[in-house]
Amino acid sequence: QDQTFEPLGDSRPHKVDVRVVSATNADLAMRIREHTFREDLFYRINLITIHLPALRERRDDIPLLVQYFLTKQCEVNGLPLVDVTSDGLTFLSRLPFSGNIRELKNLVERTLLMSGKKLLTAADFEAQAHFEEKTPRADLGLTLDEIEKQTILTAFDKYGNNISRVANSLGISRAALYRRLEKYGIQIKEN
Repeated sequence: QDQTFEPLGDSRPHKVDVRVVSATNADLAMRIREHTFREDLFYRINLITIHLPALRERRDDIPLLVQYFLTKQCEVNGLPLVDVTSDGLTFLSRLPFSGNIRELKNLVERTLLMSGKKLLTAADFEAQAHFEEKTPRADLGLTLDEIEKQTILTAFDKYGNNISRVANSLGISRAALYRRLEKYGIQIKEN
């Protein structure tokens, strides 16, 4: 409040000039009424409120976001620019995107990296979207280790025990994949 703080073990106050940006998908007014969010904290952080609708409520943004994610990923990986067919954009526009923009970004990047094509179609995105649906989720009562192990096994099943493709699909190096195989006692005959 007075733009100062005292580090642990120090008796002198330090002056700071910071701004806090916070985000939530919770209805904070309702949470305050239910006494599950502190009202005084709300008034400390609530100087300016910007309401950003979920991606599923602004589907017109999807083609622009897809192109941005593709261009960025091509630059990062030194790949030639990739385009998307109209049926690919239509397919993406119909998805529910409960994970919002992060889900779209992951799907676009995974499809780009896994397909190796210069023109992505609905079928390319659908194949990767279905892979995501088969990935175990934490709300099924599994531990993180169990989810990771099952995700690795699912990837091996999908890519026919091809270590490089599995590591690539999981976004990890081959060395990291080998460490996880050892950790979980998974034995795979490499193709």
